[in-house]
Amino acid sequence: MSDAVLLIGTRKGVVVARSGGARSSWQMNPLQLVMSSVYGVGIDQRGATPRLFAGATSEHWGPSLFHSDDLGASWQEPDQAPVAFPEATGASLARVWQIQPGPPNQPGVVYAGVEPHALFRSEDGGVTFDLVEGLYNHPHRPEWQPGNGGACLHTVVPHPTDPKRLLVALSAGGVYRTTDGGANWEAANSGIQSYWMPEDQRFPVFGQCVHKVSCHPSRPERLFAQNHFGVYRSENYGDSWTAVESGLPSTFGFPVLVHPHLPDTVYLFPLQADSERMPPGKHCRIYRSRDLGESWEPLANGLPQTNYHSAVLRDGLCTDGGEPAGIYFGTRNGEVYGSFDEGDSWQLLLDHLPDVLSVRAAVVA
Repeated sequence: MSDAVLLIGTRKGVVVARSGGARSSWQMNPLQLVMSSVYGVGIDQRGATPRLFAGATSEHWGPSLFHSDDLGASWQEPDQAPVAFPEATGASLARVWQIQPGPPNQPGVVYAGVEPHALFRSEDGGVTFDLVEGLYNHPHRPEWQPGNGGACLHTVVPHPTDPKRLLVALSAGGVYRTTDGGANWEAANSGIQSYWMPEDQRFPVFGQCVHKVSCHPSRPERLFAQNHFGVYRSENYGDSWTAVESGLPSTFGFPVLVHPHLPDTVYLFPLQADSERMPPGKHCRIYRSRDLGESWEPLANGLPQTNYHSAVLRDGLCTDGGEPAGIYFGTRNGEVYGSFDEGDSWQLLLDHLPDVLSVRAAVVA
C-alpha cells in the first residue's frame, strides 16, 4: 500500500511527515538538521528508493546540501562539499534555493539552484555537483540584481523529453533557457513587466523579478509565471508572455503550481504588496484557474478567513501527484494545509511548526 510523504523545510530544520493512502492523518518525525534554514527541499522518485534532499544553511556551519535514502530517518552530507563554486570564480555558496531532479530519461541528473545566482548539475543522483558555466558566464550576469530574498536562482524546469532544453528563473534577472544542454542561454522575458522601472523601460530583455515558474510535463511549451506584480502564461516556451490576472485580488505572490493531472488548472496564493506581504482582506485563500489563467476563483473552505496575516513562499505550494492529487501549502506561521479534491476543501494537516520555507510531497510505495 502506498504512503504519502511530506518533506517540509523550515527556518529551524527539516520535517518529514507520512500518512497512509487515505492521507487522513499524518505522523511527523522529529525536526532534523536543527537550527538550519531549509529554503530548498526535493524528492527524487526515479530510483528504487526515493531520495530526499534538503538545502540547509546553518548560521554556524554555513550552507550545504544533505540527502536521505530512508525517508528522512537519517541524513547524509558528503565528505566534500557537494555544491561549491570553483576557486577561480571567487564566489562562495550562500544558500541552496532549489533542488530539482531531472526527468525520467536522465536518471542520475539533479539540479541545484543557488545563491549567488548560479546553477549546478549532478550526474550521480545529487551526491556531487558541477557549476553550469554557460549560465554563470552569461554576459547579463553582472547586471543581475538580488531580489528581496537574495541573489537567488530559485526555479529549475527540466524539459520532460528533450535533455538539451532547460529553463530557469532567478531574482532579479528573469527567465532564461537553454536548448543545447547548458552551453548557451538566452533571456525569455518578452511581455513580463518590471513595474518599478520608468514607464518606457518596463519591458526589458532581462532583469524582471520572476518569483516562480511552473508547467505541466504533458505541455512543456506552456509555462505559468508568478512575478513581482504580474501573473503570466506563455504558450511557446517563453518566446512571449501574456498577463492572465482577471479575477485576482492582487497580482503579487510567490508560488504558482500546475495541477499534476489537469494541465489547464493552476493555483496561486496572492499577497497584498509591496507594503504588507499579507493576504488580501486578511483571508487565507488559494486561487484556482481551470481555464489557463483566463479566470480565477478563491478557494477558502476549511481555511481561516479572519485576521490572517501569514504568507506562502515560492516553494511552499506543491502536489504529491497522487490519485486524486494532494495539493499542499505551508505557511510562515508554521501550518501545513492539504486538499484532496482539487482545492474545493482544505484540511489543517500540521501546525506549530517553525516558519515554513519549502514543501514537497510524493506518494511512495
